[in-house]
Amino acid sequence: MRKRKYGPLTSFVLAIALIAPLAAGCGKTVGETIDDATITTRVKTSLLNDPDVGGLRIDVDTFKGVVTLSGSVRSKDEEGKALALARKISGVSDVKSTLLVQP
Repeated sequence: MRKRKYGPLTSFVLAIALIAPLAAGCGKTVGETIDDATITTRVKTSLLNDPDVGGLRIDVDTFKGVVTLSGSVRSKDEEGKALALARKISGVSDVKSTLLVQP
């Protein structure tokens, strides 16, 4: 029996075939998807590390550098602090809020 060897071209085509649906399905390139995931992680970490912000009650979504914060906060001040923290993160182009104030 002979072992099948795949050449570099075959490996490249296979890699593209596996990655292409991910990029095409959401309207973003693979790089943008990775960048957005990194931004989301950094924003969420920043929210969780701040004692004045209830990071567990705030969801973070990122699409092409635009961060959307959703969930609930206890006050307008907490919402403002969350927005400010998100804006400080590298790669964030805009921050949108759908946060609900629930004392």
